[in-house]
Amino acid sequence: MLELCVCIGSSCHIKGSYNVIQTFQQLIEEEALHDKITFKSSFCQKQCQHPGVAVSVDGIIHQVSTEKAKEFFITQVITKV
Repeated sequence: MLELCVCIGSSCHIKGSYNVIQTFQQLIEEEALHDKITFKSSFCQKQCQHPGVAVSVDGIIHQVSTEKAKEFFITQVITKV
């Protein structure tokens, strides 16, 4: 099972983590991936100095902007499940 984790720490919250979470939840629902993805949030992933929201996919941290969240999900998540 793939683990997808979005940072909800202060910095990422300001950068739009709520919108990224909403996008991911919608796509998980649309693609019926509940049984293939463990989706959670965490506090600070120590990536505050980078632009975008910290998102880890199986432990590998990426920075995702709210505008690119859907594209990221399609290219980095769906391709791995």
